[in-house]
Amino acid sequence: MTMKTMPSQELQDHTFSVTELNLLAKNLLEDTLPAVWLEGEVSNLSMHSSGHWYLSLKDDESQIRAAMFKNRNQFLRFRPKNGAHVRVKGRISLYAPRGEYQFIIEHMEDAGIGALQRAFEQLKNKLNAEGLFDPARKRPLPTLPKCIGLVTSPTGAAVHDILTVLNRRFPLIDVVIYPTAVQGAEAPAQIIAAIRSANARRECDVLIVGRGGGSLEDLWAFNDETLARCIAASGIPIVSAVGHQVDFTIADFVADARAPTPSAAAELLSPDQIEWQQILQQQERKLINAMQRWLRNTNQQLTQWQSRLKHPGKRLEEQHQKLDELNTRLQNAMQRQLAQQQLALDHQQKRLSAQSPQQLISRMHTQVSHASQQLRQHMQALLFRQRTQFLTATARLEALSPLATLARGYSIAKTETGQVLLNSQQVLPGDVLTTQLAHGTVISTVTETQIVATMHSS
Repeated sequence: MTMKTMPSQELQDHTFSVTELNLLAKNLLEDTLPAVWLEGEVSNLSMHSSGHWYLSLKDDESQIRAAMFKNRNQFLRFRPKNGAHVRVKGRISLYAPRGEYQFIIEHMEDAGIGALQRAFEQLKNKLNAEGLFDPARKRPLPTLPKCIGLVTSPTGAAVHDILTVLNRRFPLIDVVIYPTAVQGAEAPAQIIAAIRSANARRECDVLIVGRGGGSLEDLWAFNDETLARCIAASGIPIVSAVGHQVDFTIADFVADARAPTPSAAAELLSPDQIEWQQILQQQERKLINAMQRWLRNTNQQLTQWQSRLKHPGKRLEEQHQKLDELNTRLQNAMQRQLAQQQLALDHQQKRLSAQSPQQLISRMHTQVSHASQQLRQHMQALLFRQRTQFLTATARLEALSPLATLARGYSIAKTETGQVLLNSQQVLPGDVLTTQLAHGTVISTVTETQIVATMHSS
């Protein structure tokens, strides 16, 4: 008979060892209380090298020791820290060697959804204050895109849903998939790289960035600040399609448009081919009716013009008759004009014969020849006198020209100020002089000056 099955009287009469008592308490706790959920704050966290975690869970008034063994904590998607608010499921137990009452954790989740929500609201308010959510900066979506880019997981349900909708509504639209993770710590960087790649390649008219539904933690990659700024800076319009209709992320607010689901994003960007067919059929009917009206009106006008049109033969006969009449009138007018001109010419010839200019022309020709000869002689004499005077003046100028003086071996020295040097007292040793020669100049420095006495003639 074990202690577990002893009658209560025997238990009261039995003298226990410490180990026996601890084991009895342990069995009673584990068998009496089922697995329960517990919520509290992590403290005294110790992650042992064996992989087991030891910690305390506390609230405002109490605390309890807890342990989570390696075979359980290795499946967690986060690592708790001191001060973290967690929700755990496990069983009550007792660590017999120390007689410590403890809680064995089998599952742990972050109870800080409120903390995530606060972080979400803080980032939302920050980006909104910067104007990233302003409708004025959002780019219009293309009415009929030729190519749509999908920034999402290539194996997720979102890709299948989008392709199904596009194939049903407008299969002529090309689709380019930019594969990326959509969940986990690496997802934001991969999504950013995919958006930048799409902008660099410039093969799509619009991008759909998103994934299927999930928890707030699953969708947290789309609340990344760097990703939000990348979406805002994209040169290609972006439609955010993250989660379900009730899910909102920062990417939804900063994108150019938000779709409640990936399928809705495909609906938003693709025209309905049936509607387009109906529109084209209506336009075709309108075009046919317009062409028929135009043909009827044109036929009516043609009929009217035909009734007013004369036969070309008749019009040619009328024109030929009119041409003959005009030709006759022209010939008569020309004959009258010639007769008048002939009379005027005869009259002028008579007057010219009466006053013949031949003798006057002969006399004037003689006078002109004589005057021309005199003028030529006078000009030659004048040119000779002027040339003589010019040569005389040139000789005088050359005799007085400083250039001629320079050519005979003389030079002109000037100070740095351009003053002509006449006396050695004008300069001091170290001054720079410019000496002009007949050909070129010489720059020199004064090293010594001498005063030479000049002789004055009496």
